[in-house]
Amino acid sequence: MEIKSSVENGRVPVTVVTVWGNVDTNSFEPLMSFVQKLIDGGARHFLLDLEKVPYMGSAGLRVMNSMFNQLRALSSDMSEDDVLNAVNEGTYKSPYLKLLNMSTQSRVAFETAGFDMFLETHIDLKAAIESF
Repeated sequence: MEIKSSVENGRVPVTVVTVWGNVDTNSFEPLMSFVQKLIDGGARHFLLDLEKVPYMGSAGLRVMNSMFNQLRALSSDMSEDDVLNAVNEGTYKSPYLKLLNMSTQSRVAFETAGFDMFLETHIDLKAAIESF
């Protein structure tokens, strides 16, 4: 797996993390470590570009869930209960983590796990950056 990041300037600085290769039990740790360093360094708005990720297993979903929880905890706009209620009502999408260019197979896992209830997906980089 290869991972790189860049920062795009929109209304806020958006850290774009581009991943090449499968994200599964054999490869999720480098991605989690990479992202953790960015969060520890102060990055707060992430766009995961998954165009070159043909397969994402449950370990990849755990990385996204961990990112979502960490980024949400670092902001104090809503309590955890308020976020959970809004997710259940379908009125909440993370303002801190969004996804770009998911493969069909990765999208199936993403939607089956219910992540589409709280994470936005995009197919256009510019539109994704502007959505933050």
